[in-house]
Amino acid sequence: MSLFTIADLHLSLGEDKPMDIFKGWDNYMQRLTDNWNKLITDNDTVVIAGDISWAMKLSETYKDFEYINSLPGNKILLKGNHDYWWDTYSKINRTLDEFGFDTIKILFNNSYEADNYAICGTRGWVLDSTADEDIQILKRECGRLRMSLDSAKESDKEPVVFLHYPPLYGNVVCTDIIDILTEYNVKKCYYGHIHGKNMINGAFNGEYNGIQFRLISCDAVSFMPVLVR
Repeated sequence: MSLFTIADLHLSLGEDKPMDIFKGWDNYMQRLTDNWNKLITDNDTVVIAGDISWAMKLSETYKDFEYINSLPGNKILLKGNHDYWWDTYSKINRTLDEFGFDTIKILFNNSYEADNYAICGTRGWVLDSTADEDIQILKRECGRLRMSLDSAKESDKEPVVFLHYPPLYGNVVCTDIIDILTEYNVKKCYYGHIHGKNMINGAFNGEYNGIQFRLISCDAVSFMPVLVR
C-alpha cells in the first residue's frame, strides 16, 4: 500500500468549462487517466489537494465524482479555491453515500492513516493576507490545520500535510502556516494551486525550516500522481 498525491484536477464532466483550452492541458483527462492507471492500485491512497470539480453545487458533482470513484485506489479530497460545491462534512459524506461512491473520503478538520503516514491538511489561504477579511479566513484555516494535526496525535505515524494554497512562494512566506507545521514536527508538505510555466518555475520545491515542500498541481507534475516519500 502506497500514498500518492496530486492537485487541481479541474474536472468539468458535468459543466461546460474545458481545461483543454489552456496551454499544456491538451487531452489532459486521457493523460491523467493513463498515468493514474499505470501507477495506482486498489490498495493505494491518493490525496487530491483541491480544485477538484468545476461544479457549482454539490448535487452537480456526480459525473466528476463518478470519474474519480472509477479510478483505482482510495481517494482523499480537500477543498480548493474553485471547489464552490464544497459543503459541510456531513452533507458531502451523505451525498457520496447517495451516489454510491465508496472510494472517496473528505479531509476536513480530521485526518486519515495510510502507509506510514497520518494524512492531515486544509485549504490554506492567500499569502498576502493583509485585509481584515483575509486575516480572519487565514486564522480559520490555521484552526482547521491544527484540528487536523491534533486528530492525528494518537497515531504512531508520521504526519504529512496537504494544502491547496502554497504556504510560501518567492520571497513571501505564510509564517502562520509554517509555524504550525514546525510546532507539530511536520517534515513533508504538498500543495497545489499554481499553474502555468512561469508561475510553476517560481514555486518553491525543496526544504524550508526543516520541512520538504513540493508543488503537485496537475500541470506541474505532468498529470502524474506523485509518490509521497
